[in-house]
Amino acid sequence: MKTMKHIQSKIILAAAGIAFGILAFATAGCSKSQADVPAAEDPSLMHFEMQFPSGSVTRATATDFEAGDAIGVYVTDYSDGNALPVQISGNRANNVSLTFDGSTWTPSKKLYWPETEGEKVDVVAYYPYMNPTTVDEQPFSVALDQTTAGEDGQPGGYEASDFLWAKVSGAVQNGSEPVTMKFAHRCSKLTIKLIKGADYEGDLPDNAQMYIHNTVTQGTIDFNSGFITKYLFGEPETIHARKVDDATYEAVIIPQQVTTRRPFVEMIVGKVSYLVEDTFNFKPGLHYTYSLTLNSSTTQIGVSIGAGTGTWD
Repeated sequence: MKTMKHIQSKIILAAAGIAFGILAFATAGCSKSQADVPAAEDPSLMHFEMQFPSGSVTRATATDFEAGDAIGVYVTDYSDGNALPVQISGNRANNVSLTFDGSTWTPSKKLYWPETEGEKVDVVAYYPYMNPTTVDEQPFSVALDQTTAGEDGQPGGYEASDFLWAKVSGAVQNGSEPVTMKFAHRCSKLTIKLIKGADYEGDLPDNAQMYIHNTVTQGTIDFNSGFITKYLFGEPETIHARKVDDATYEAVIIPQQVTTRRPFVEMIVGKVSYLVEDTFNFKPGLHYTYSLTLNSSTTQIGVSIGAGTGTWD
C-alpha cells in the first residue's frame, strides 16, 4: 500500500507539473501576442499633406507630385506671440526632407509638435529639395536644357527648374490631422504654341527645336517669402524648351523683365532657323502663352505673334 501511495503521489505531481506547464505556455503565448501588437503612434508627431498648385494632394510632372520627389521643410516656433523667421539652423525643424513614394510622404527624421497644447508654429516647404547655405539669398538656376528626362530618382530639366513654395502660419496640433501645404509656382512659365495659318498646308513640323534667348537663368531664393530674384550680375543665356507635342513647347523662366528688344524665340526646323525679336516681362507665378502662326510652308514661313497671360496653376 505504501508503494501504491508513493506511485499515486508521483502521478499527481506529474499531472500537476503538466498542468502548470500548460498554464505557463498559455500565459507566455498570451504575453507574446500582446507584445506583438504595435504601440499606438505618438500623437505629437507632425504629418503633412502636400498639395500641388493644380490642387492635387498626391510631382512635379507638369501637374502633380510623383514617386521619388523630395521636399524640404522648415518648422519655426513663436516667441512672445511672434513668429520666428526661418534661419539656416536653430529652427524647430531644419530643412528636413520628405520623400514621396506615390501615396505618402516619409520624413528623413521625425517632426514633433510643441509640448504645450495650442502652441503655434509656422511651416515652410519647398521643392525641389536642396542643401541651402543661406535662407535669404540661396542660389537657384533654371536648366538651360529643359528637354532632358528625369532618371535615377532625379527630376528632368523642366521639373528641376520649377521652384515650388508653401507656407502655413500659426499651425497648431489638431489630433493626428496633417498640415496641408498648398504649393505655388515661384518662377514664370512660357508656353509657345504653333498655329497653322490660313494658307499653311500639311502637318506642323515634328522635328522643330524651340529656344528662348536672352533671359538670365540664375537667381536667388528667399525662403521666408518664397520670392526668387534675378541674379543682378547674371548674363543672358539660351534655354532649350521642352516639347509637349508638335504644336506646344514650354520652358520655366526666372522672373525678370527683358526691356531691350532682342532675339527672343527661335524655332529651328532641320537646317532652317526662324527668329523672333521681342521684349517681355516675366512675373512670378504667371503662365504666358506665346503664339506663332505659321504661314505658307516650312520653307517660307511667316510669323505673327500673340501673347496671353494667366495664373500658373
